[in-house]
Amino acid sequence: MVTRLSASDASFFRLENSATPMYVGSLSILRKPRGGLSYETLLGAVERRLPQIPRYRQKVREVKFGLARPVWVDDRDFDITYHVRRSALPSPGSDSQLHELIARLGSRPLDKSRPLWEMYLIEGLAKNRVAIYTKSHQALVNGMTALEIGHVIVDRTNKQPEFGEDIWIPAREPSDRQLLVGALGEWIARPTVQAAAVRSAVTEAVTNTGELADLGRRAADVARTVARGTAPSSPLNKTVSRNRRFSVASGSLEDFRLVRARYDDCDVNDVVLAVVAGALRNWLLSRGEPVTATTTVRAMAPMSVYPDADIDSTGPGQAISKVAPFLVDLPVGEANPVVRLSQICHATESHPTAASLVDARTIVTLTGFGPPTLHAMGIRVATSFSARQFNLLITNVPGAQKQMYIAGTKLLETYAVPPLLHNQVLAIGVTSYNGMLYFGINADRDAMSDVEMLPSLLRESLDELLDAAK
Repeated sequence: MVTRLSASDASFFRLENSATPMYVGSLSILRKPRGGLSYETLLGAVERRLPQIPRYRQKVREVKFGLARPVWVDDRDFDITYHVRRSALPSPGSDSQLHELIARLGSRPLDKSRPLWEMYLIEGLAKNRVAIYTKSHQALVNGMTALEIGHVIVDRTNKQPEFGEDIWIPAREPSDRQLLVGALGEWIARPTVQAAAVRSAVTEAVTNTGELADLGRRAADVARTVARGTAPSSPLNKTVSRNRRFSVASGSLEDFRLVRARYDDCDVNDVVLAVVAGALRNWLLSRGEPVTATTTVRAMAPMSVYPDADIDSTGPGQAISKVAPFLVDLPVGEANPVVRLSQICHATESHPTAASLVDARTIVTLTGFGPPTLHAMGIRVATSFSARQFNLLITNVPGAQKQMYIAGTKLLETYAVPPLLHNQVLAIGVTSYNGMLYFGINADRDAMSDVEMLPSLLRESLDELLDAAK
């Protein structure tokens, strides 16, 4: 079936470059079962879920002369073994070797002649573990009609659910002539709209995506965000190279809750932002950067909010949440950790969506595992604004607070691998899962050669808040 890309999907597809590929990544660490997790087992588990994510068997075709947005078409040569791949570390592979591999894999662009996703089973990891790294193009995931693959391959028990037989017959791929005729037909039927689409993806988004009902609310969000102006100057904003560094950190969710309980009008998200602010402060100081009492770093921290529909009716292919843009100035110049937290709490409290934030208990009711899709939606929101308006992206999403499984194998840890945006050399994705918070830290290899400092700095920043909360 031929479906035209939405305006936002088309912009993700066309505007990326080799230095800033527009993908959303996820790293899962699993306990290696006694019999091992074979490539064939993972392949079968993924293949059975593909009917839930039909975009993952489609590729993008451009229309000649750019007369219309590209289209999704079934890939008649779809080969799942091209997309689900196998890799290995020299056993026993260390976490640092794994992170180096993720940085290399993440820097490679996806093949645009095929469906825009990859998955790697990574073996050889020490401590009886295996890893799965997924990478999906941002154009694939909108959180409503299209979910991220990591959302659908995770189960609540180690027994994989039964699926009916999947008989997929790809539709015939249209010729260039047919695509051109279709585009010309749209020009004849709606010339004004088509001309606007060529000039402005924003105009197209308003007129053709069925979102007119949300236009007022979205326009207000945009106005509030744009009013903040250009972000302050920061060493976080430099030309991004093609190479990456990746690191991770983790902490007990109970520690963050202890800090939250000590101070009124704060939530776990506020504590996370305060911990990041403290870590960035010490990182700047370690570099000898000028830090005054008023120094700030502006983060785009999209907020996940309750959908309008009944949450219990939500399932694969339906909206799991709405994500609202939110800019927050992290007070990295403030030396007192409690004052930093207080300032952030005040900023988030004034945000109009604060009363309807999704929490981890809500995500537990959703089919599958929401964080991969929620991270993708946060990235989508962030990229709708100029990167000059903020210094870095921080996505923070809630996940299930119970043991989950992939292909019958225990999911131990889960890390987002967010993309770097234009002239932004750092992005952080935070996921809560099974009593822990997991920080995925993606950075430019040249501009942040010291990114390995951030995990310990995050721990120190949290410890400061815990000490103050006693």
